[in-house]
Amino acid sequence: MNIDGIINVNKEKGYTSFDVVACLRGIIGMRKIGHTGTLDPDATGVLPVCLGKATKVVDFLTDKQKTYKAIFKTGFVTDTQDVSGTVIEKFNGSVTLDEVIATLTGFVGEYSQIPPMYSALKHNGKKLYKLAREGIVVEREARARVIHSISQIEQLSNDTFSFEVTCSKGTYIRTLIYDVGNSLNVGATMTELERTLVEPFRLENAYTLKEIEEIVKNNKINDIIMKIDELFETYKALVVSAEYEKALYNGNKLPIQLLIDKGYKVIENERYRVYDSNKRFIGLYKIVDRVDEEKIIKILKVDKMFY
Repeated sequence: MNIDGIINVNKEKGYTSFDVVACLRGIIGMRKIGHTGTLDPDATGVLPVCLGKATKVVDFLTDKQKTYKAIFKTGFVTDTQDVSGTVIEKFNGSVTLDEVIATLTGFVGEYSQIPPMYSALKHNGKKLYKLAREGIVVEREARARVIHSISQIEQLSNDTFSFEVTCSKGTYIRTLIYDVGNSLNVGATMTELERTLVEPFRLENAYTLKEIEEIVKNNKINDIIMKIDELFETYKALVVSAEYEKALYNGNKLPIQLLIDKGYKVIENERYRVYDSNKRFIGLYKIVDRVDEEKIIKILKVDKMFY
């Protein structure tokens, strides 16, 4: 089977992102599959998976902001910052819902976060979680992250709270919770995490591996595949006439006249979806400057090819 597109997978507990890819290779029967960012094994929810030529959009999706629903307990911290780890410190005392709301919302905006040791980041070529399992702790540099919003903060029991957060790529929610616990002086550890959105993929439109397997058996896999160009619907579309198709297929630069003929305003670095005369999606192009006989002219240059 050869498919080019994206499946919105609802990852279940116990699977790594790599496990999901491995399972899909067996279910769909193709090798060229890649996920768009790791989810911890105990985390659940939206995991867009790219098939075939769509693996070229992995970076685009990895850069998207994400939304999560999280639950945490106060009173202790673990070495992994979630309940899968070993408790390393306990705290006395309790906090009110108002205190949690005030502290959590205080993290909205730019936020300097130190990545956890139990992560897939590398130090001198070795993944941090492997060093952590050997009892080695290395200094990690804080990284700028953005918390776009925190809402739906609720108290589930005396020591258990939940909230929804939308954040930039690379944000560790368990570390955010750890930092919240430090600010409250009671410690905090994540107990559950569900990713509900990786724009434009939503949890309500995601499929479990078992559901995907059943869909494939019924030969309806194309019904749940998002086509590559659907991911870029906000960009203006440009159809290239047959006379330019050889240049188009070779990834060559194209004349700006193609845009002028369409009546588009020429904007530097704006992306365009480009199709051949048969309306087949070829790739994304940008307007750039080129020096030609000491004159600067504007041309369309390939930004990303999917042909």
